[in-house]
Order: sequence, then C-alpha cells, then structure tokens
Amino acid sequence: MIRTPPDSLVSRRLEERPGQLPGQLFIHGGAAPTRLSALRFGSAGMVQISLERPEQLDPLIASGDPLWVRLQGLADAVLIRAILQRLGVPGPMQAPLIDTPQRTRVDASGDAVLVVIHRLGFARTPAQLISEQVGLLLLPNLLISLEEVPKQESFPQLTRWLANLSPPPSREDLDDVLHFLIDELLDELFPILEQFSDLLDRLEESALRNPKPKLLNQSYQARVSLRRIHHQVWPLRHQILILLRTNQRILGPEARKGFEDMEEHVRLIFENTELLRHQCDAVSDAYMASTGNRMNQVMKTLTIVSSIFAPLTFIAGIYGMNFKVMPELNLPFGYYFALALMAFIAMLQTYLLWRRGWFEDWTATRR
Repeated sequence: MIRTPPDSLVSRRLEERPGQLPGQLFIHGGAAPTRLSALRFGSAGMVQISLERPEQLDPLIASGDPLWVRLQGLADAVLIRAILQRLGVPGPMQAPLIDTPQRTRVDASGDAVLVVIHRLGFARTPAQLISEQVGLLLLPNLLISLEEVPKQESFPQLTRWLANLSPPPSREDLDDVLHFLIDELLDELFPILEQFSDLLDRLEESALRNPKPKLLNQSYQARVSLRRIHHQVWPLRHQILILLRTNQRILGPEARKGFEDMEEHVRLIFENTELLRHQCDAVSDAYMASTGNRMNQVMKTLTIVSSIFAPLTFIAGIYGMNFKVMPELNLPFGYYFALALMAFIAMLQTYLLWRRGWFEDWTATRR
C-alpha cells in the first residue's frame, strides 16, 4: 500500500503555460482526444497493445508481467481517472498528472515515484517556445506515462530499443525505463539550446553591422524563452538530489546511477541557459554600441559642416553691415575677392579636417 504524507503530492499548477499552446491542442479546443495503449514485457518479448476501454487492462494486470501503460491526450478526464483508478493509482497522485500546466516536479512516496516535466519545442521561430506536459508515474511492476499532446507514436526511439532488447525488461528494470524517459526529454533541450546559440550569434552580428530596433525585440523574446527553460529545468536538480538522498526502495542501483547522471545533465543545461542569457546581454550591448557610433557619426558630420561654414558666415556678416565707411565696398573686384577668400578658407578647413581623419566613416559595414 502506498502511503502519502499530507500535502506531499498536491497539484501545483503554474499561473501560465511555460510557452505557447501546441498547434494540436488549438485544433481540439485546448485538449486532445484521449488514447490508451500498453507495452507488456513478457518472457517472449515486448508486445504493444492498443486499448479502448479500461476493462481491457484487467487481463494485463492479472498476468503479472511488467507493464508500461501509455495515455495520450487529456480531453476525457473521466476516462483517465477511471484508468488510473483501475491501475491502483492513489487519488493524490492523479491530480498532478491530469491538471495542466503543472510545475516541474520529482516526488517520491513509499513505492511510487512521480515525475512531471514539460517537453519543449519551437512554434515558428526559435524565439517562440511551445510546451507539452508529460507525467510519469512509477509503481511496483507498473510504469504510467501521460502525455498532453498525442503523437503518432509515443516515445518511438525508446519503444524500438525496448522491442529489440533481449531479454525484455523485467519488474526490476522499470525504474531504468523511467530514467530513460526523463533523459530523453532532457536530451531534447540540447538541440533547442544550439538553435538559440545560432540565433543569438546572427543577432549579434546584425547588431554590429546594421542595427535595427527589431533586433532588440528578437533578443528579448529569446531571453524570455531561455528564462522559461531555466525555470522548468532547474527545480529538477534539487528534487533529484532529494530523491537520491531518500534512498527509495523502488529504485535499483542502475537507476540511481542514471539519476545521478541526470542531475549532471540538468546542471549542464542550466549552465548553457545562463551563458545564452549573457549572450542576449551581448546582443543588447552590441546594438547600443552600434547606435552610439552612428549617433557620434551624425554629430561629427554636423560639427564638420558647422566648422566649415562658421568662418564663411563670419565674413558674410562683416560685409553685410550697413556702415557708410567701408573701404572694401569701393574695390572694383571686392566681391570676387570675398568669394575667393571664403572658398580658400573652406578648402583649407576641409583639408585640415581630412588630415585629422574626421571624414572617416566609423559606422561603415564591415565584412
């Protein structure tokens, strides 16, 4: 019998989904149809069975073979609760599996381990995340997975590996299957982080070459997505450490070793997200530096124009005065002399400023 302490497995819903709603859920009005299947690990090998009613689970449970029951879609909550009840799942463990969106968690109670994690992916661009909740529950001789979004095949790579495994997983190997499931969900984050790294590299280069305000918006969206990944992954490290320290009986030595490696993976993902968040700051700094250089170039151009025309304005102002006694007004070629003097001064100033490097464009595109 599984004993659960008070408030140990209560539902911990998030205020908002860690990412956008997947397109499949939009089609089905926010909850996809529920599908039921099972993997039976018998002496002859693994058998995959599609089920339609909870009653069809009774022969599988009675056989005593290890089972992996897979539920996809949360539209029919009544059916899901009936299936979980038939499998002997306590009521306090049902709510965290069904309620969405849940906080990332790894909880253990007696002979049960409950894991809730979000499978993250991209919508249209790397800056727009989507999230799909995946709940996992390990019981003696039973593993249950509940996916929010149905796939054509649930965990296809792991399923094919288990099908070719000889001998098939035994009762004691279900904890290893749980570890492989969590590890697969975490491994999916590394390609996502690589795409974020490529995106930020392109944004930083664009910010240096041709800074535009939309670059800051894209950098902000990437930073928000990285923060969501950080919030989803980081709690796992602490909770996995607690799981290992409590020395759960349901976890064998190999599974414990796998969870120790998983803790290292979580730490690596956390460090990568922190580095990428600093790279977002680098994009902002590059943008501000580039726009500052452009503003300096504009101010330098205005300064050059003012420096050249200031003495010309001074000469024009002197000879524009209305005094009766101005000797230069009676010169036959005084007008042409004044124009020549102004042209000479303008060319002299232009030459001096050019020698000092004032005409160099510091904002030119660099290839």
